Amino acid sequence: MGIEKVYLRYTRSKLLLILILSLLLFFLSLLALSVGAVNLSPGRVWRAFFSRIFPLSSDHLSEVIVWELRLPRILLALSAGAGLALAGAVCQGLLRNPLASPYTLGVSSAAGFGASLGLVLGLGVCGGEYLVVINAFLFALLSTFLVWGLSIKKGMSSESIILAGIAVMYLFSSLTSILQYMAEPRALQGVVFWLMGGLYHATWKRFFPVFFITLFCFPPLLRYSWDLNALAMGDETAKGLGVNVGRVRGV
Repeated sequence: MGIEKVYLRYTRSKLLLILILSLLLFFLSLLALSVGAVNLSPGRVWRAFFSRIFPLSSDHLSEVIVWELRLPRILLALSAGAGLALAGAVCQGLLRNPLASPYTLGVSSAAGFGASLGLVLGLGVCGGEYLVVINAFLFALLSTFLVWGLSIKKGMSSESIILAGIAVMYLFSSLTSILQYMAEPRALQGVVFWLMGGLYHATWKRFFPVFFITLFCFPPLLRYSWDLNALAMGDETAKGLGVNVGRVRGV
């Protein structure tokens, strides 16, 4: 069997797997609309969902549960999951390590420290409800630049990036532990809940930023997909195929 046929067969199998998983995700999302503290029958979910699109009659309770509670939570979970999947795929492609992730590079630890600063000490560049989120984002950027600065002297090799990321991860993890030790019980509870994560405060207002950020990041990452495939075969092979390894890792 020629290499072209092998590649086409491999591509078809991947597309089939993606299709099956997408259908499974769709049906699980429908199930999530029905199951909860208040169980709704498929008919009530159907009428409540389409009541704001078409002139269908639906009871107010079902409409509020579907549109204001469960649908934003499901869509936010899908958007956040897609964003994490993109980040994980890029990290694994760049570093040629199936275990690589934003945790490996210290991004998650730095974001947790930034959030802890806002929750425990109230420190941040702004106040209000976005204090914790903006703190987490800025410290995640800071960790990225730290890893980049530490590894650039070694030519942005995958080994230097991983080692720099692990060092940054332990640095911010230890700082977060110090803040947790200093925190009042109520603030400590907030830090633990934030680090664990959750979708209990999901609203349409919080869904749209996550969705559009993920959507905005997808096209440029898709543009570098072939470069990431080349990097999976090693830096020297990628350079032989015309890939600027340092630039791709920097981007």
